[in-house]
Amino acid sequence: MMARPRQTIVSLEDTPYYHCCSRVVRKAFLCGIDNSTGENFEHRREWVDSRILELATIFAIDICAYAVMSNHLHVVVKVDADKAKHWSDKDVLIQWHKGFKGTLLTHKFVKGEDLNEFELETVNDSINQYRQRLVDISWFMRSLSEPIARQANKEDKCTGRFWEGRFKSQALLDEAAVLACMAYVDLNPIRARMATTPENSGYTSIQRRINSAIKGEQPAELLPFVGNERLNMPNGLMFSVKDYIVLVEDTGRIIREDKRGAISSSSQDILNRLNIPAENWLKITTEFGALFKGAVGALPALTQYCEHLERKRRQGASNCQRWLCA
Repeated sequence: MMARPRQTIVSLEDTPYYHCCSRVVRKAFLCGIDNSTGENFEHRREWVDSRILELATIFAIDICAYAVMSNHLHVVVKVDADKAKHWSDKDVLIQWHKGFKGTLLTHKFVKGEDLNEFELETVNDSINQYRQRLVDISWFMRSLSEPIARQANKEDKCTGRFWEGRFKSQALLDEAAVLACMAYVDLNPIRARMATTPENSGYTSIQRRINSAIKGEQPAELLPFVGNERLNMPNGLMFSVKDYIVLVEDTGRIIREDKRGAISSSSQDILNRLNIPAENWLKITTEFGALFKGAVGALPALTQYCEHLERKRRQGASNCQRWLCA
């Protein structure tokens, strides 16, 4: 099947949440030990981890979950289009300059230097372009992958493509899809036998959340959990961070032991709220990537998403109906 253009996959009208995955090519190892050569590329995890968190301070895109694996990476993001809309022109340029060069004129504008009419028009064009890019998932992933590729190629003393040409992107259309995908991503190292517990899963969002929770905090670099929906709702995930960590730990324990285990009462409460049976939850968080190839969500949300993007076929509708509904 021919890959779809990115603009036919992203619909902020339907959801700000997306799961993205990038894989390396030429049998390259992003990090870890390459069993065929014995070389250790573990240090490259730090490159990716640091870059993901750096980009979260530049783009109007929040990080919900991520995991850096041996030959691929996962990231679940939330596009905050309202934040970008409310940035002043100067704010947009300041954000852009954090990660990109900009132009001589954009730097002069930020410094408050005088510009003539033509120069101001040129700067305004740049501001409009940068504002759009700062909520663009493709630009986010490009800005993540390209510096890593350059570093890896320099280290490997070679040239050519390091990442696959396109990253995988799928819309997460409702609360259940977002939480299930986050848990799937956070549990990647456990499923791959790279770690035994979430707190020992290096270079993952769940390890970062657990380390902060021990100090009674939430990591500033990640989209926070803000509890149940209420008036004046802050930007964040509508669950308790404690409940989410327990849910991931419960699920990871069952997956790691490769047998049926117990879901705690607090975890069961979340699953009841999401209307997902425990058996379905374990299936989803183990095989999310295989079960869902396109947008993920309940059928009404999936139908609306397809209509907005003028798609005649609801890809993956049967699996969404089977596994995301009680």
